[in-house]
Parts: sequence; C-alpha cells; structure tokens
Amino acid sequence: MMGGGQLGRMFCMAAQSLGYRVCVLDPAVNSPAGAVADDHLRAGYLDEAALAELARRCQAISTEFENVPAAALERLAREARVCPGAQAVSIAQDRIAEKRFVESCGVAVAPWAAVTSAADIDGIDAALLPGILKVARLGYDGKGQARVASASQARDAFEAFGATPCVLERRMALAFELSVIVARTADGGCATFPIARNLHHDGILAVSTVPADVDDRIAADARAAAQRIAARLQYVGVLCIEFFVTADGGLLVNEMAPRPHNSGHYSIDAAVTSQFEQQARVMAGLPLGATDLLAPAVMLNILGDAWFVTGARREPDWQAVLSHSGAKLHLYGKEEARPGRKMGHVTVLGKTAADALAQATAIAPLIAQRID
Repeated sequence: MMGGGQLGRMFCMAAQSLGYRVCVLDPAVNSPAGAVADDHLRAGYLDEAALAELARRCQAISTEFENVPAAALERLAREARVCPGAQAVSIAQDRIAEKRFVESCGVAVAPWAAVTSAADIDGIDAALLPGILKVARLGYDGKGQARVASASQARDAFEAFGATPCVLERRMALAFELSVIVARTADGGCATFPIARNLHHDGILAVSTVPADVDDRIAADARAAAQRIAARLQYVGVLCIEFFVTADGGLLVNEMAPRPHNSGHYSIDAAVTSQFEQQARVMAGLPLGATDLLAPAVMLNILGDAWFVTGARREPDWQAVLSHSGAKLHLYGKEEARPGRKMGHVTVLGKTAADALAQATAIAPLIAQRID
C-alpha cells in the first residue's frame, strides 16, 4: 500500500482478514496504516530503493490517496500488479485533466475554464462568475479553493494560490451532493455500492446517509455515469465519483477519487462487502463481493474539533457515543487531534432510516458534528 493514512489502515485490516500480509510505504515514522501493517517501509514515494523493495515483496500494489506520484506507480508496474494504474491516477491528480476526461465520456460537469495565467482571467467568460477558483493539483477537503464574484477577486485568489494552475467553476444552485463507489476488476467486472447522500461543512465531508433519499432517475443516471467513467479509464480497483445534484434536478460530476472514499466508510458495518475488502479482492484477482446494504446507516465524520469542545483538549465521551446501540466507532490512531483533522468516524445502524437518523442526531453533539 502506497500511503500510510486512515484509508490505508482500513485496507490493511480488510486484507489481513482475508489472510494477506500488507506492507505500507510511507515516509512518516508514525502513521495510521503503518501501525497495523505487517511491515512499514519508511521512505519517500519516489525513493528508488524503497520502490524496488516494495515491488520485490508484494505481488499487488495500490494507493490510498491520489497524490502518490504517478511516476512511482509506473515504476512499480514494471515488476508488480498495480491498481489503479498510473494513467488513471494521473488524471485524477489534475482537475483540468479530470474535467476534460469526464466531458469526453459524455458526462456533464459544471461550466468551467482552465486558469493557468493571469491573462486567462482577463479573458474569462463573465457567465462563469460568481464562481469557485480551485487549484488544479493537491487540493482536498476544501483546501485550495476560493469563492470569487468578479475577475479582480479571481485574480487575487490566483495570486494567493501562487499562480499555480487552477480551474474556475461557475457556482451552481445545488440541491445536494451524492457519491457512487465503483469496484472494477481487470476483466471488466463491475459492482457499485449503494449511493450515499453527502453533507459537507467547510469543504469537509460531515455526514453520509445510506440509502440516499434520491429520485430513482438520478440514482440510475449516477450509477451509469460512474460505470462509464470507470470503463473509459480502464480502471482496476475502487473508484469514487462525487456528483452535484442541481436545484433543477441536473446531475454534474464534481470530482473523482481513485481509491476508497470517506463516503463509503459506512460499508464496513452496513454492507455485505466493504469498499476496502473489494479493494483487496481486486488486487488479489478474487471475485467481487456483494454490495447489498445490510441496514440503513448514517456515517458521521469525527474531526479533531471534538477534542476542543470546552476550549481545552479533552477526549470525547466515547461511552456516551456507544450508549446508542447502533453506533459503530472507528478511530484512526492519530496521535494529535487538530481542528479539521479527520480522527475517525462513527457509523450508526438503524432498523429503519428514521431510526439511524434519530440515533445519529443524538450522537452528533457528542462529537462536535452537525447533521444539517
């Protein structure tokens, strides 16, 4: 596994439950995945000796975040099975390339323009304003984004981002957001997970609800679009496509993540097969598992803010959280809690969707989370 974060940690646990041993390559001395992996190579992602050692030890290699250098995946693919491949990851690493690719699949995105220089802003279509300027690379959880209402504001934001390539998207009237997670095998076998309806605060996912309260047409269109994108990418692995649903019922791709996704964490407890087990199955060449929902679920992200409710650092009251019978707590083993940092999640299972929501509503204040 390339990367030592929480996604890698949950992958390790799923792969180990299938009887596999996992080696993690990550530069951090202490990392969530490194703490549970069978071995941890502490090196940079382009360290030639470490890549050679990883390829020697492992028959199959994946990544837990999209900013692993594509060159490292290309190097590893010469000696081991790598999924997803470098080409798919490289597209997801760049918003400009990603939007062009999605459009080439015949799938809609919000109106946009590439901004690679101040001159691009001078010639921008006024119809794109007000908009959101987003850095093309290395942006996540709302970082590297700025709301702009005029060309001058866009220019100021572009300079504040260091004049790095960006995209400018028109701000759309949105009803809600949803995500589709697809698992795809090397021979084209495909399975989609139940659609999650997502709520974000300050650019960070706060709540995912499954089953999503979504019109059947929108759900079918979202699944079809996600599968089309995966097929055109010749994708092998687990892929998440995030969508905007506009106020008038339109469906737009927001972005894609070439890995398991935060909005799919519910699958660990609420689906026949988790997204992480699917990732391990694809890597090992095993058949895909069923993705049926076992129970309605609401997933709440636990951010570092939960440790600072009183102003001073204090552990949240896990006993109170777990007093709710449907609560399944997952902490990521991170040593330092900081506001905005993902520290864990709790998935709340219910006999009905209303039951899951009621329990989640009671739990949310205990972890400084909002569900509206």
